[in-house]
Amino acid sequence: MTKSLLAGAALAVAAASPALGADLPLKAVEPLRPFTWTGCYAGGHVGGGQANKDVTDPLQLVQDGFLGAGTTVGVTTVTAQPTGLIIGGQIGCDYQFPGRWVVGFEGAVTGSYMKDTVTTALPLGDPGDQAALAIHADMIPSFTARFGVAMDRWLFYVRGGGAWVSDKYSLTGTFQGTPFDFEGLALRAGWTVGGGIEWAVWDDWSVRLEYDFYDFGHNTVLISDNVNVLSGPVDVKQTIQMVKLGVNFHVWSGE
Repeated sequence: MTKSLLAGAALAVAAASPALGADLPLKAVEPLRPFTWTGCYAGGHVGGGQANKDVTDPLQLVQDGFLGAGTTVGVTTVTAQPTGLIIGGQIGCDYQFPGRWVVGFEGAVTGSYMKDTVTTALPLGDPGDQAALAIHADMIPSFTARFGVAMDRWLFYVRGGGAWVSDKYSLTGTFQGTPFDFEGLALRAGWTVGGGIEWAVWDDWSVRLEYDFYDFGHNTVLISDNVNVLSGPVDVKQTIQMVKLGVNFHVWSGE
């Protein structure tokens, strides 16, 4: 009797199972969306840089300042190569077209610790008289367009646009027994091009390695010695190269 009841119950459950299963809603499996670089980001970077600055003519500035205009014959160009650490931040947005092409824009500000000091003799001074020219590249902002090719979470890109640099100049020494100390500041505009590789290593974070070249052309810088009441212009031709390692936090489109 008991066995018959159990067997009947089992048959009833088996018969009802298909009907119950038919009534349960099926949960759709959402397909994985392909990765896209479309979105905006902000981050920081560190690295190293080297500038090349041709300065013409600090000797004439000193010697003609003390002895009178026209005293110095010929033109002297002094080359300084400031090098050092760079650190800064960037913010920008990208758009990935259907396929692999990516376009965007980026604003960045880089603080520079690139410095160099070069000395040169003063031929019209006392034996041993020298002028020491110290240059510090300070802040380097830029605004660039970015063009890239995406390979899933990898982005290979080039960028280019406008850039500015803030420099500090110091020319010190002794001329015929009189110390001098010329100081000057300059803010100049130029252009930049570069390229790099970026990897979206986590959902919202990416890392990048980038090289940039900056050209600021020729510019006249006024430097002054307030103690001796002397001032005058020097011509500076300047380029800068940087290698940057950066990290970005992204807000992807649709998130």
